[in-house]
Amino acid sequence: MIDIVRLKENFRAVREKSPLVHNITNYVAMNFSANALLAAGASPVMAHAAEEVEEMAQIAGALVINIGTLDAKWIESMIIAGKTKHKTGGITVLDPVGVGATTYRTKTAWRIIDECHPNIIRGNASEIMALMDAEIKSKGVDSSCSSTDALNSAKMLAERTGAVVVISGETDYITDGKRVETIKNGSHLMPLVTAMGCTASSMVGAFAAVNPSNLLEASLHAMALMGTAGEIAAKKSDGPGSLLTNFVDTLYNITEEQLAEIVRQ
Repeated sequence: MIDIVRLKENFRAVREKSPLVHNITNYVAMNFSANALLAAGASPVMAHAAEEVEEMAQIAGALVINIGTLDAKWIESMIIAGKTKHKTGGITVLDPVGVGATTYRTKTAWRIIDECHPNIIRGNASEIMALMDAEIKSKGVDSSCSSTDALNSAKMLAERTGAVVVISGETDYITDGKRVETIKNGSHLMPLVTAMGCTASSMVGAFAAVNPSNLLEASLHAMALMGTAGEIAAKKSDGPGSLLTNFVDTLYNITEEQLAEIVRQ
């Protein structure tokens, strides 16, 4: 069960410490993820040049690697940054966007896992299942499966990699292979906003940066914030366009008390 006191403490820590989150992410997600992190209190940097990622990875509180728009040069940067984070004992979050859609994408995700050893892997149900079963095909970057369908795959992936695995969906699942936590907040409009999942990965990075000793808890708290903010924002929105704006505003305005009151497991 979620510890409400710890949830409030860690949300407060994100706002007070403003952790630097280094995102090597896709073109579609950059703006939204950066604005969401800023609204929540974190400090985003979007740096992908191979010439600087090693230095950036060393000073950032967490590294978020997102393979949404793959490019050979970006993959090189991801590997450099990820290896640096692992070598220095830092936190890396991998978002394996679209894994299962193409062989290149799946091989790249596993190369990052094998060489960079991410501490947290966050994806939708199809992506998590595809990482554990080469026969699973994802529908581009969208999930064709429910998060519940992917729970066993998530547990196996966590056991194989040692990472905390997060599945986004109608119910969010967070597991280390043994323990399983859930978040049941959100809105049906959230999957209609591009980069919402990518932003969740960045938010996980922010919470992991202020709570590096308990990554299961950090991931749970990040998904709690994403779900509750999405739920609040949806009530003010006429559709996905207004949800995008209202979601960022909600991240900025939400209080610890609101977060604790609305979160559901």
